[in-house]
Amino acid sequence: MFKTKKFISIILVVIMMLTFVGCSQSSGEEPNQEAEDPAESEGEAEEPEEEPEEPKEETKLDKIKEKGVIVLGTAADYPPYEFHKEIDGEDHIVGFDIEIAKAFAEDLGVELEIKDMKFEGLIAALVADNIDFIVAGMVPKPERAEVIDFSIPYYQAEQSMLIKAEDVDKYTKPEDFQGAVVGAQKATVQEEIVLNQISGAEYKGLSKITDLVLELKNNKIKAVVLVKPVADAYANQNDDLIVPEISFGTEEGVAAAVNKGNAELLAELNKTLENLIETGELDTFISEATLLADE
Repeated sequence: MFKTKKFISIILVVIMMLTFVGCSQSSGEEPNQEAEDPAESEGEAEEPEEEPEEPKEETKLDKIKEKGVIVLGTAADYPPYEFHKEIDGEDHIVGFDIEIAKAFAEDLGVELEIKDMKFEGLIAALVADNIDFIVAGMVPKPERAEVIDFSIPYYQAEQSMLIKAEDVDKYTKPEDFQGAVVGAQKATVQEEIVLNQISGAEYKGLSKITDLVLELKNNKIKAVVLVKPVADAYANQNDDLIVPEISFGTEEGVAAAVNKGNAELLAELNKTLENLIETGELDTFISEATLLADE
């Protein structure tokens, strides 16, 4: 009996000891042994790497500054806007449009290269990126604005005519040109004036104003429709020519132009024009170019 009780007591003690050891092992485990750190369980997942930014596309303005040259397209037969002038024995392209282009190049910190071409070819050259901008006494007509972007207008002038001085009493109003040949530069506002406002006249269009003036002097046409400052310049240079008291109103205003999609370049061009207008420098350019054309 005693042995039985002793045996039972030993069994109870063993059970208690086993229970104690089990509890000690359970409570003594490190927290990370009981449940792994979520970061470790995921192989210590790193934050997703940021995708590298795509390189910013180089703009036309960036390319011009990188090259150090901006190319102007103009038609240098339109004094006082742009024209050829011999200075110190050398031919130069001058005029207030040229001074505007020079100011723009200076503001950008680049050199100015001038390409003289036919007026009707300027837009095609700009679209093809053969030139960077146009300053050529160009009116921002809607059909032009569909393919290129225009700056703010920078100058407006009256539309007039150039005729032979001997015909000053013969041609005093548009109706007097019925049956006569009247010239204008191709693809211009002046061309539209001949076609739409001089009833009964026969239109002759040429690419260069100098050729039209020569046709007039040789009696092959009776008049040339020109913006008044240009007509005045040619009349002052030729005693046999005169600007009659005939007006077709004020032009819509001329503007410079850049190719479509060049917002940064256009913004810089407008900034230059606004400064020239506000400071009065543009008026100085116009007066000096007019005097130069009269020499």
